[in-house]
This record gives sequence, structure tokens and C-alpha cells, in this order.
Amino acid sequence: MRIRPPVQSDLEPIRGILQDTQVFNEEEILIALELIDTVLNVPQQKDYEIMTAVDEEEKVVGYVCIGPTPATAATYDLYWIAVAPHTHGKGIGKALLRWIEEYIEAKGGRLIIAETSSTEKYNATRSFYIKCGYEQLAQIREYYRPGDDLVVYGKYLSQHR
Repeated sequence: MRIRPPVQSDLEPIRGILQDTQVFNEEEILIALELIDTVLNVPQQKDYEIMTAVDEEEKVVGYVCIGPTPATAATYDLYWIAVAPHTHGKGIGKALLRWIEEYIEAKGGRLIIAETSSTEKYNATRSFYIKCGYEQLAQIREYYRPGDDLVVYGKYLSQHR
């Protein structure tokens, strides 16, 4: 597996991954695709950075989107991370997360925040963050809608502990 910046032809494979996970709703998928389009077509923007994981045949198997959190000193948001379901359990998500953690730390970043849902379909996501060394920092009841809390995870990077 190789991690590289996205190219225009990655857009449809990423859309497929987001749909195939059966976690994201259509509105969320459209937002994710809009951010990818922004990264690809507005090179001067500084709000989002995306990296794509590709296999040995250059087939997209995952992606991650991060960005500096406005009005903070070296905090970053992990906006999106998604891996093709047929590759789950092969370490692609962990490799993407490790890559962006090292990348953010090299830029002087000190904290990564990841927000997710409390619903059952996000159980694996929440477990993934915990297994990767993230801790639950907050939970806001019924943030998204009744019965759907916001769960906030964070990880302080090693140089800032």
C-alpha cells in the first residue's frame, strides 16, 4: 500500500468506498466529496488536506481528510477516514491514521480531534479510535438528532505529552 495525494480519478472510487461502508448518509457523502473537490481544484486553500491509500495496482483502498482547527494553537481535525470494506482488518486505516499523525506532528501539531456518532453503526469506528490510542474526550447528548450523540476523541501527539 502507498499513501499519496489525491488525483481527480480518485473521486469516484472514494465515493464508492463511502457508500460501501454503509455508515455515511447521502448528505455526509456529498460533504466529503465537496471537500475532495475543493482540495483538487482550489490549491491555494489551506483548510483541508487529503491523502489517498492505493494498493499495488494503484486502486484506491482508503482516504483521510484533515485540517487545522481554526483559532487553535496546533490542533487538527480528522474530518474523514474511510477504508474499502473488503480491505477491513488489513491495517489500511491504521496506516493512514499513523501517516497523518506523523505528518501533523512534523508540522508542529499537538492534538488531533476526531468526532463521530454514538449510534450502533459507528461502533467499529469508535473501537478503531480507541485501539489507535485515541481517548474519548467528550460526549454531547442528542447532538446530531434525538438518540444520536456526538462522541469526541482526541490524541495528543508524542512531542507534546
